[in-house]
Amino acid sequence: WWRGELDRPLVKVVLEKDLPRVRALCQANCHEVDRPAEAVVDAIDGELSRCTFLGDAFPMVDFAAFGPGVLAALCGARLDNATGGVWFFPDKERPIEEISIRYDPENRWVRRIKEIYREGLRRWQGMVLMGMPDLGGVMDVVSTFCGAENLLMALYDAPEEVLRLCGEAQEAWFQAYWDLAAVLRENGNPGYSDWSGIYSAAPSYILQSDFAYMIGPEMFRTFVLPHIEDACQRLDNAIYHLDGVGQLVHLDMLLALPRLKAVQWVYGDGKPSAKHWMEVYQKIARAGKRNFVIGDVQEICAQLGGNAYCTVGARTREEGEALLRSLGVPV
Repeated sequence: WWRGELDRPLVKVVLEKDLPRVRALCQANCHEVDRPAEAVVDAIDGELSRCTFLGDAFPMVDFAAFGPGVLAALCGARLDNATGGVWFFPDKERPIEEISIRYDPENRWVRRIKEIYREGLRRWQGMVLMGMPDLGGVMDVVSTFCGAENLLMALYDAPEEVLRLCGEAQEAWFQAYWDLAAVLRENGNPGYSDWSGIYSAAPSYILQSDFAYMIGPEMFRTFVLPHIEDACQRLDNAIYHLDGVGQLVHLDMLLALPRLKAVQWVYGDGKPSAKHWMEVYQKIARAGKRNFVIGDVQEICAQLGGNAYCTVGARTREEGEALLRSLGVPV
């Protein structure tokens, strides 16, 4: 699929039975660092044992439980999940000139992720894939430390400082990625994945810049695109998470990146459903990129064929297998 050689969609169907409302590892409980890693893995093992994996699905642990943009916390920001969801805040507000972003391999959250990695890999011996945490986009992490409104103003008032922080965040991003990937690789993880749930035998990631919704093409070209291009060069398989109609103005620049493999188009709440955006999916496909599809998957994947990837749930095995057959996926 990554090479564009699959003749049918890549489709993951997962059947879940009697799973608890609060999962063993989620944003509501990720702060419980005193809970032994063995107990966390025990509970996850119980959840996985109640799942059935059909089509291209496989057992994996999604480390997005530590929140979207967790790189900020790995660089010293405060992780707050008091509301049940994770948010990040700087330790204190500083002028942009005084802000510095550095990855700390001894950070409490780094240590926690690694200990769960090691225990899970010891337990499952390569039968379950451990995913990468949701590190977030470079500008999104910078926005955590600066504040979104302050960062928007700084794009005009202090662009050189914004570029400095983006460079620091990019370097911290890859320091975190390779540090965590080394633990996975050394302990027998069977490949790479992230919150997208897609498998890759080689280093991969779903890249993003949700902050880019608020800026125009010229600022995107200056402050965001170079870091996306650099990440595509460093990773074997990269997807871009194109979130919201405000990012469509950046699509042409992204499609021009030779090493970007795929795009996930997210049309957003309150907008027409996925099937109404067929021209976006087709534009991505014409550029030689694959599509990570959400919503209306039968209709869209039937049109895109081997260009498409999606993950869907089903209530019964019969329902899941019928969906797979309708898309030409072996059952």
